[in-house]
Amino acid sequence: MHNTSIVKRTFFGALAIIVVLGLLIWGIGPETIIARKVDLLYLGQQHLILVFSSMALALLVGIPSGILLSRPAARRFAEYAMQIFNVGNTLPPLAVLALAMVFIGIGDKPAIIALFLASLLPIVRNTYSGLSGVPSSLIEAANGIGMTKWQRLRQVELPNAWPVMLSGIRIATAINVGTAPLAFLIGASSYGELIFPGIYLNDFPTLILGAAATALFALLLDVALAGLGRVLSPHTVK
Repeated sequence: MHNTSIVKRTFFGALAIIVVLGLLIWGIGPETIIARKVDLLYLGQQHLILVFSSMALALLVGIPSGILLSRPAARRFAEYAMQIFNVGNTLPPLAVLALAMVFIGIGDKPAIIALFLASLLPIVRNTYSGLSGVPSSLIEAANGIGMTKWQRLRQVELPNAWPVMLSGIRIATAINVGTAPLAFLIGASSYGELIFPGIYLNDFPTLILGAAATALFALLLDVALAGLGRVLSPHTVK
């Protein structure tokens, strides 16, 4: 039954993506897509590099930070520490990009740092919330059978916190993909190279093409993460 459910979800997800693609091709016009095919492929690759690099950094920093803040000794300071990770969300994305450009320069590096900062808070907060929400009865049971702190974290706490953690990762990915086009303004290649010139030149097909490619990219990544969640935690992640 579970495998059948996964197949159905996958089928309807793929069908939705195909329908969206069909509507986009019909609305924008095949000639625009054909003319911009090389740009779409190249900018998609660059967009992917920005998103994956910054998300990898956010995961490497965010998950361990959330774990540390969820420990009993650190919980009293957790909300104060969370404000540090909120820097990327407190300031407007353009301001974060501008600050990164001032300190690092132009190009991919400041864009990756700015996207990393923008993606950090949902990962830290959801990791912290997921681990803090693990039932105390499970913790007591793990302690009762003689598990070490590391074994308890790995075998009991993280599996139970995973659905909440995954929600944070999905939110962070959506923020990241949607913010990445702004990296064009500081010299990094992304779908912003279609969106912003389209705005400046009143070239609406190119503008819509860049925006649609960004939205489709975000949708595909979210579907992939949802599928990963169902595989790793099939009884809890919807």
